[in-house]
Amino acid sequence: MNVTILGTESLGVRGLSCAVEVMGRKIVIDPGIALGFRRNGLLPHPAQVAVGEQIRRKIASALQEATDVVFSHFHGDHIPLADANPYQLNAHQVAPLLRTIRIWSKGPDGLSRNMASRREALIEILGRDLPNAEGQRDGSLSFSIPVPHGDPHTSPNTVMMTRIEDDDGVFVHASDIQLLNEEAVTLILAWQPNIVLASGPPLYLAKLSAQQRQQAWKNGLRLALGGVNTLILDHHLLRCEAGLRWLDRLAAVSGKRVLCAADFMDRPRHLLEGRRAQLYKEMPVHDGWHEAYKNGNSDTNAYQAYTDTSAHRLLNSAIPITGIVSEEKVR
Repeated sequence: MNVTILGTESLGVRGLSCAVEVMGRKIVIDPGIALGFRRNGLLPHPAQVAVGEQIRRKIASALQEATDVVFSHFHGDHIPLADANPYQLNAHQVAPLLRTIRIWSKGPDGLSRNMASRREALIEILGRDLPNAEGQRDGSLSFSIPVPHGDPHTSPNTVMMTRIEDDDGVFVHASDIQLLNEEAVTLILAWQPNIVLASGPPLYLAKLSAQQRQQAWKNGLRLALGGVNTLILDHHLLRCEAGLRWLDRLAAVSGKRVLCAADFMDRPRHLLEGRRAQLYKEMPVHDGWHEAYKNGNSDTNAYQAYTDTSAHRLLNSAIPITGIVSEEKVR
């Protein structure tokens, strides 16, 4: 089994996309991307936009070779979008790659109105149904029943987790569970995975209570100490610098292999959204750049160096936390 993580917060974008090669199949999970449309009142910095362009190309390339695609749910950082903004993956551009391969999708229940609308729009663009894969199995692939998108007491939305098995072991993609639900963690452990890729808690949100933070820590320890050889926590967790300290502390306390996606892929950790204000300070952006980019009259050529693994002195330096932010609308 070969696991390649394509796009997450520690790799510079919002998402939890990956590609898994197993037993003659290439399975792409959650082929979507976002940059966080506004953070601290700022649009994505062109350096982050440049990284986003690179990851969109990686996702499209993975889809060209895919035999299977999985949609864990229908948030805009997990699927191609019919109404994509300039920093997301446009469904019209990748539709030809998705019309003939096998699709395994979260079902229509447990979706917000926006997610249900995106699901219907994707069905229309692809000209095919998105069959409900919840609870199903197909060879090396199996899928969970719906589990909460975060805390079930505060969110009615659900997601679908994926299990992939071969002779080497078991990989689990746990999508946006945020470590806030004991039942989801119990199901993961029952699957006896060697590698888990999951969303950690959204520490950057002011609404995350002390009780929820304690619950996430407890569930993180359960996974780390429960027989998982490699625990990869990313996505919501790494939208702020505090998430890195939380992750490293979990690794130290558990004594286990607890990583972010960048660590797993042997890449520098660059939390471009969490460091957005610092990027603007170090590399000012002229007025009108984003509108010009949207209209095709500007590009990221001056910022391409930040897509290289050799050019991250600034992005990996110690940068002060700018504080918790209020919840932002998820596209």
